[in-house]
Amino acid sequence: MTNAPVNNGLFAPFRLGPLDLQNRLVMAPLTRNRAGADGVPQPIMATYYAQRASAGLIIAEATTPNAVGQTYPNIPAIHRPEHVTGWRQVTDAVRAAGGRMFLQLQHGGRIGHPDNSGLMPVAPSPVALPDTIHTPAGRRPSVVPREMTASDIRSTIADFAQAARNAVAAGFAGVEVHAANGLLLHQFLAQNTNRRTDAYGGSVANRVRFVAETARAVADAIGPERVGLRISPANTVNGIDEGDTHRIYPALLDAVGDIGPAYLHVELADPDDALYRQLRDDWSGVLMANPDLMRRSPTLPADGGRSAGERLLASGADLISLGRAFIANPDLVERLRAGAPLNPLREQYSMYVGGETGYTDYPALGAAGDLRRPVLAVTGG
Repeated sequence: MTNAPVNNGLFAPFRLGPLDLQNRLVMAPLTRNRAGADGVPQPIMATYYAQRASAGLIIAEATTPNAVGQTYPNIPAIHRPEHVTGWRQVTDAVRAAGGRMFLQLQHGGRIGHPDNSGLMPVAPSPVALPDTIHTPAGRRPSVVPREMTASDIRSTIADFAQAARNAVAAGFAGVEVHAANGLLLHQFLAQNTNRRTDAYGGSVANRVRFVAETARAVADAIGPERVGLRISPANTVNGIDEGDTHRIYPALLDAVGDIGPAYLHVELADPDDALYRQLRDDWSGVLMANPDLMRRSPTLPADGGRSAGERLLASGADLISLGRAFIANPDLVERLRAGAPLNPLREQYSMYVGGETGYTDYPALGAAGDLRRPVLAVTGG
């Protein structure tokens, strides 16, 4: 199918803090499990990200700030010198290709397993993930995490701050603090995973505290202009039930607003949703929106999410992040600008398989064996 070409704000340049972005299309963070077993980024990751450097901004995949935060096998990390060295090869390749890059910092919390990290997972409360978890030996039953102590909370916040410093040392322009998708920070926000009775549980003000303190520590470490925050209101992935979504997120925005982060990244964004509209109106900084595509269709839309992104821009978002479309189309920006057809996504190669297949072997327009061409070049934008 050939998409109709467009000329609109998706392809306009944008100023994000000190960064000049060549367009408003952002490659969303996408777990691909191509790091080494020790969390060190591999050379194939440099190839993969450099192929996609035409995105206005790349947010590199979820990366753990400490050993206990590891979720699945072959997840990258950023807490040892060899992690920094590995990531430096990636950022150098992207920079040489003209790209800009942030790193997403993710702690799995209860989404972890001793077979993956060698450690018992930690979480706000001892509530197990209601699902099995992928390990090197296949799917295994989840384990009951250890409830974090006050000391654990302080050390985890410090680990995030140090991971941010490491990311800058590795050549990233900034970091994104991941408070979405049922991971540790999201677990503190949700009533069903946070059953604490101390200063980090119970009331809304207490449940947003850990996220706000983490974001503040990271901003203090590397500067708020280098820090983004990702949220996914009402997302039930990984067994999350927030309970009071419409109270949690306005309170969280109040708690982090004075930090002045580079952007707020809202996942599952829908301009028709009342909470999204409220958060958009309440947030005075840069808003990055990730369109709610999966809820509409389990398959990748023919336009890769372009029309959904255009609606979000028209409703007040500043940047649009896309995920699956960037997996299958290293030159997604060129294809969308020209109205060219998109490569189909091969879902079975997205995670856990390793290697080039479904990772670095998606063809660009005009590549050998790819007969598709832009149907019409669009000027401007």
